[in-house]
Amino acid sequence: MGKTVVAEHLSAFFGEHQILHDVSLEMQANQVTAIIGPSGCGKSTFIRCMNRLHETVARATMTGRVLLDDENVYEANSVWVRRTIGMVFQKPNPFPAMSIFDNVAAGLRLNGIRKKSVLAEQVERSLHMSALWDEVKDRLSAPSASLSGGQQQRLCIARALAIEPAVLLMDEPASALDPISTLRIEELIEEIKCQYTIVIVTHNLQQAARVADTTAFFLSGEIIEYGRTTDMFTTPSDKRTEDYVTGRFG
Repeated sequence: MGKTVVAEHLSAFFGEHQILHDVSLEMQANQVTAIIGPSGCGKSTFIRCMNRLHETVARATMTGRVLLDDENVYEANSVWVRRTIGMVFQKPNPFPAMSIFDNVAAGLRLNGIRKKSVLAEQVERSLHMSALWDEVKDRLSAPSASLSGGQQQRLCIARALAIEPAVLLMDEPASALDPISTLRIEELIEEIKCQYTIVIVTHNLQQAARVADTTAFFLSGEIIEYGRTTDMFTTPSDKRTEDYVTGRFG
């Protein structure tokens, strides 16, 4: 099951340049939270702080806390954090030298699972969850590069789900995909949110309206407004939110 993720007074920096300014946000378990806002507003930096990827960049620092069901992820083992809070990136990034099967099994093997029957069961389960099994079940040994872009992205989702995270972060997961593949990703998000907490960064406002239970609008590294997605798009409380969701800027 998913876990609640809470950012408390989060500020993030690249060297002297401040990207996020005192951001506090609660992302509820088993819901989809969309992060929207114009380019450069700190959306991707925010979710990279959630699983401590931000700290892997040279001269990147942060202040504040990130809590996963009351546990401070910055006081926990970083490997455990990234296993518990998975990430799917904007551009599909399967391991090109590995087969479809081995891509999904990679994280399981890193976690010490070696038994072939267990690996096969977990790989099949993850490919089912990512709506990819029926398309690849007869060619699991084929290279991941043989898949289409949309299939590769679903493979990356399967790889993330295989290690059974509590939270799945998705950074523009459909921005490079065609409309049919995008629809499949959105349907997948709807299907799996009962088991995971999902946070999705998207420039596509229609996508946020379709998939998200709650939405946070970021501008210049700050949260301008946060609430139910339907309210955000129909009766926003801040003029800047209204201007953004109606296309006046962004």
